[in-house]
Amino acid sequence: MSGFIREREAQILTKGRDDFDLVGGKPSLAGSVSQRACVFCGSRVVLYPIADALHLVHGPIGCAAYTWDIRGALSSGPELHRSCFSTDLRERHVVFGGEQKLYQALTELIDKYRPQAAFVYATCIVGVIGDDVQAVCRRVERQKGIPVIPVMAEGFQGSKKDGYKVACDAMATLIGTDNSKELPPYSINILGDFNLAGELWMLTGYYRRIGVGILASLTGDGRVADVRNAHRAALNVVQCSGSMLHLAKLMKAKYGIPFIKVSYFGIEDMSEALYEVAKFFGREAIMEKARRLVREELGQLLPALEPYRKALQGRRAAIYVGGAFKAISLVKALRLIGVKTVIAGTQTGNTEDYRLLKAICDDGCIMVDDSNPVELSELVRQTGADLFIGGVKERPIAYKLGIGFCDHNHERKLALAGYEGMLNFAREVHETVCCPVWKLVRSEL
Repeated sequence: MSGFIREREAQILTKGRDDFDLVGGKPSLAGSVSQRACVFCGSRVVLYPIADALHLVHGPIGCAAYTWDIRGALSSGPELHRSCFSTDLRERHVVFGGEQKLYQALTELIDKYRPQAAFVYATCIVGVIGDDVQAVCRRVERQKGIPVIPVMAEGFQGSKKDGYKVACDAMATLIGTDNSKELPPYSINILGDFNLAGELWMLTGYYRRIGVGILASLTGDGRVADVRNAHRAALNVVQCSGSMLHLAKLMKAKYGIPFIKVSYFGIEDMSEALYEVAKFFGREAIMEKARRLVREELGQLLPALEPYRKALQGRRAAIYVGGAFKAISLVKALRLIGVKTVIAGTQTGNTEDYRLLKAICDDGCIMVDDSNPVELSELVRQTGADLFIGGVKERPIAYKLGIGFCDHNHERKLALAGYEGMLNFAREVHETVCCPVWKLVRSEL
């Protein structure tokens, strides 16, 4: 590709032509207009689905626009997480400090909503003016008798991935503080699933069918009590390694809980996730139930996918998502329905992740780390992709280029995990790619 920033040469490669390893995990270059989000964004992604906690943004009102209410995380009970609260810092607070306003907001909100815990998010301006958020949280915690946890997520500290770590550290202060929840005989925690469009409930059903119980979901459809009891599970199953691997490592070091990394997207990875959990418990009865479940699901799913595979044969897709495991699963899922991946990129992948991704991509696939709109637009033009799969920031790129777009990020309202999700995915790709409007749009470009 020509025209990319020269300092990013090690972050773009074409499989079959370039023989170096794609470098991931580097800070974004100044002026590159990265698609990455800020630290505050990352912390909110992880913590906000805890539905019975209060989430208060200490900062300007603009930061509070980033809320789970516009996203797909669902709750089976309380929905306090859908209310976005802010201290709405103004110029006078920048000059004189915002600690008193934070204290007043916390006490009023706790009295009104009676949450099980409160998370207080420090934003960029708070880091600049130096408000002692931790001290205010300690004071309110003593007065109100609930955990009040500071989330030091000043956005200028790094990128979204750094926000994941900040959130995991905050959540770790809750884990291990209660032992009252009833423990299933074979128990796991699911880390990194946010119950988008109710996907957690589907996964819970799968695990129940093989005889495994979920002690805590961190954090989809989350509850403070579940988080506090999470240290008692036998195994941590990490679905989104980018957001939750740090917490899994913390829990292994402190509580001795082993963890495995899985993906629930696509037939292969969903089945492997069930088999890996069954293998961990070492019970033949659990493994046999897992095999039976997979046979039953595939027996219904594969015939249903066949019409989509025939219609989509030879189509080309561009992928640019947050984490590498999601990209790997998407490459496999697209191949199953006859779609070739011509671009595979992520915001947060590391070098080892890209080795795994490269191994499953076809020759000619362009891989890219931490890209920007100009690069992505040029890559899509070069490869002639028919479909772009990404998040909310990639949608305008696809539509401006006159190609279809599928949302595979937190904003989506369609379940794409599990076996049902694979059928939904195939249907959405087919409806998007085969829509006749693209012929009209492209003729005008």
